[in-house]
Amino acid sequence: MNKFSCLSLLLFTVVFSNAQIYVAPDGNDKNPGTQAQPVASFKKAQLLARKSSDANPIHVVFKAGVYYLPETVKFTSEDNKKNGVIYEAEKEGKVIISGGRRLRLQWKPFDANIYVAAVPGLVSIDQLFVNGARQYMARYPNAQPGKNVFDAWELNHNIKPDSINDVLRYSRINGWKNPQGAYLHAMHNYLWGDMHWLVKGKKETGELMLEGGWQNNRPSTMHPVYRMVENVFEELDTPGEWYFNVAEHKLFFYPPKDLPLQSALVEIVQLKHLIELNGTAAKPVTNIHFKGFVFKHTARTFMENKEPLQRSDWTVYRGGAIVFNGAENCTISNSEFDHVGSNTIFVNNYNRHITIKGCYIHHSGASGILFVGDSAAVRSSLYGYVKRNYATLDTIKGPRNNNFPSDCLVEDCLITLTGRDEKQTAGVHISVAANIRVNQCSIYDMPRAGININEGSFGGHIIENSDIFNTVLETGDHGSFNSWGRDRYWTPDGREVAKVLERNSDLYQLDIATPNIIRCNRWRCDYGWDIDLDDGSSHYRIYNNVLLNSGLKLREGYDRIVTNNIILNNSLHPHVWYPNSGDVFKNNIVFGAYRPAIMDRVIAPNGKWGSLIDSNYFVCDSAQMHRFLKNGCDGHSLNGDPMFVNAAMGNYQVKENSDALKIGFQNFSTTSFGVQKASLKAIAKQPVLPQLNLYAKPQNTPSSKAVNWMGAMLQEPTGDQLSAYGVGFNEGGIALLEINPVSPLLKIGFKAGDLIQGVNGVPVKSIAELIKLFKNPTSGTDAYEIEFIRNQQKQKLIIKEKLNSSN
Repeated sequence: MNKFSCLSLLLFTVVFSNAQIYVAPDGNDKNPGTQAQPVASFKKAQLLARKSSDANPIHVVFKAGVYYLPETVKFTSEDNKKNGVIYEAEKEGKVIISGGRRLRLQWKPFDANIYVAAVPGLVSIDQLFVNGARQYMARYPNAQPGKNVFDAWELNHNIKPDSINDVLRYSRINGWKNPQGAYLHAMHNYLWGDMHWLVKGKKETGELMLEGGWQNNRPSTMHPVYRMVENVFEELDTPGEWYFNVAEHKLFFYPPKDLPLQSALVEIVQLKHLIELNGTAAKPVTNIHFKGFVFKHTARTFMENKEPLQRSDWTVYRGGAIVFNGAENCTISNSEFDHVGSNTIFVNNYNRHITIKGCYIHHSGASGILFVGDSAAVRSSLYGYVKRNYATLDTIKGPRNNNFPSDCLVEDCLITLTGRDEKQTAGVHISVAANIRVNQCSIYDMPRAGININEGSFGGHIIENSDIFNTVLETGDHGSFNSWGRDRYWTPDGREVAKVLERNSDLYQLDIATPNIIRCNRWRCDYGWDIDLDDGSSHYRIYNNVLLNSGLKLREGYDRIVTNNIILNNSLHPHVWYPNSGDVFKNNIVFGAYRPAIMDRVIAPNGKWGSLIDSNYFVCDSAQMHRFLKNGCDGHSLNGDPMFVNAAMGNYQVKENSDALKIGFQNFSTTSFGVQKASLKAIAKQPVLPQLNLYAKPQNTPSSKAVNWMGAMLQEPTGDQLSAYGVGFNEGGIALLEINPVSPLLKIGFKAGDLIQGVNGVPVKSIAELIKLFKNPTSGTDAYEIEFIRNQQKQKLIIKEKLNSSN
């Protein structure tokens, strides 16, 4: 054996017996990976780790610097080691793993404001970063400081439609020489998320040729106001905007004032995924851990967001900066995710015991952390907002297979400003998964929900000790926590569900065998509900929460037990409950009367709501407290001053002599929510604490009394009451609360719970308008074409004879 061979053997022995591999930006992949002779790339370090002995944990240590990945790092079961492999930054926060590429450019003036540089060989640029800051694709309307992608959509929801110029005006499109490759973004017409289109070209008529719009599982037309177009050269008109001419390989940039452009760090994005762990249930990737990194620069994927998730409002792209796909006992800890273009972390299909802890996730293009299983694991799967055929229903309880995430943890994480490019997103999203726990997290500044549970499949989730606020900032009809329960038992027609459940009372547990628990959290939403259990959400336990602003909504569902919560300046919002729902609401502190919607449809003995609504403490007068005595509510409840210890500082525990203790309320900690990791706690925002409205009159109560007309009770629902009908809050209409059996409205096809929105093409916003239109049809005939909502779906009714509408 020669000296060189002996030296190689010695180095190999040192590296692999010490179980440490070093990586440095100035390393060399021909090196052995020692501290003195580090390798240069993630991929080489991974190959060395594969060859290492598994007698001890293997530490792959990255020295400070930026590591641009030429391709996605992919792990398989070949990377498994009995004692695990830890990929870690030598110093937390000093190692950047980037899916981008640095450009070294020669900028030349193009005109008085714009510079241009040649980028040979490059076929596309999705995002441009200059000195670490993301710049804007040339766009209209222009971006404004402090606002997000849809800058027409004011965060306070007060913008007037007539103050916005339509991006699809002919006069504007006519000024675009070649808009091919542009993107059109628009909100859902009811603000239930957003949609995106690729511009394929321009017709001779001036209209754009569009492809896309599939990013919502309850699709609609574009919102008439909240639209934005980007990647159009003629819109390059303000500092911070850029445009890449693909055909000419030229990058145009309008630099901000005082930016030294020639010496600036210019980076573009290349990869969709930084790291993937690809295994199967039979051969999972195990015990791979990532610690202390900063992950940056992944591509946007809104045009690939196509897959519908059951019957929820969501579609999804199954990808992210880090993707777990068939892994067990893996972790990401103490890491930062900064400006990733799509989802941040995606836990896809079969995964067990995945932990995400101590991470800071911010400015992601889509969602923060997603746990999404295989739709084939759900029995009798349906997609879209469609009716259930009970005759073909699979009634075997539980999942069809194990191809879904289970027993995973998100803990001590700060998640903020996600959804920068996509709006049907969440800080944490759970769909077709089991036993997911979210603990001690701070989640805020979200376009939609902070936490979203997509459906009941398969339950057992725990949300606890977290601080979720400043949500639903760019959308509507949602909550800081949102859930749907359009499971196997559910269909849009509540009457049909009630009949089916009379025959099989535990049908709602086919998918959600174990309750979801929401406990010991603080919630605030200023544009929806603090907690929103929407269509069909069932089998929940909700206790020891502080709701700071917008109350708790329980739409139709079964077996929701809500106890010992503090609902400030608001109350319970019961919407469209089923008879015999088994719901319980007791031992809570509330500020004002309940705020029901379409509860008149409940068919139960003596109009009783739920199983037990009683023994609550009302911070209001006794008239509000007893408003729903006729529905079996609050016969034993009390009212008065709860005597909080220090509400101004967020301590909502009650004093020893508070009457709230007499109804069964028990004190719990109201000041220890959110992240606890010192570095994250130091930067985490806190929600605005409300000024308490002691004995204030209830808000958002019905704006009009019920009117009896043609044997039906009519009312004008307003605000969040319109959520019960599945329409936007600005839509309006006339609700048919009750219909007498001999009413002509019943005979021609109306039902209690319908919402009339138009007659012969004329919108109806008031009862007076409706009566006038029935007396004098605008069509010039005695016929009526009536537009109305039933079971959250638009319908039309044609009446060929003039009605006798005398009141």
